[in-house]
Amino acid sequence: MRVRHKARVVLFDDGHLVFLKRGWLGGDPYCTAVGGSVEPEDADLEAALRREALEEIGATIGPVTEFLTLTEPRGTSTVVQHYFRADLVAMDPNLRHGPELDDPDTGLFEPVRVAVSRPAVAALNLQPPELADYVLAHVEDWGA
Repeated sequence: MRVRHKARVVLFDDGHLVFLKRGWLGGDPYCTAVGGSVEPEDADLEAALRREALEEIGATIGPVTEFLTLTEPRGTSTVVQHYFRADLVAMDPNLRHGPELDDPDTGLFEPVRVAVSRPAVAALNLQPPELADYVLAHVEDWGA
């Protein structure tokens, strides 16, 4: 069985959380954590996370802390999603690059900032549900 690892980050920025908003024509938009697959050239999960944050939203991030790991069996492979939290140090949309941005079928793919609060997070349609549940259970502690 093949195992693929993904690294994703919930970003904190001056009283706000930063997620990635996704959506396609005719579908409901949703939010998810910034990040993606660990590539062979990535030294480790953190290196993949930093690369993905720069590619997807043009972000530089501070120190990271893993808070959740989800394992998803998918037929002949298993995907292990590693979720981290980190402070957003800087974000420049002009630095965004990568295959997602070059693909016309990518759909909506943009950073979104929300208050560090349960109502703001609950309104996001945050995916996957396990991430949403975890963030909703801890967001008020994170904002303290």
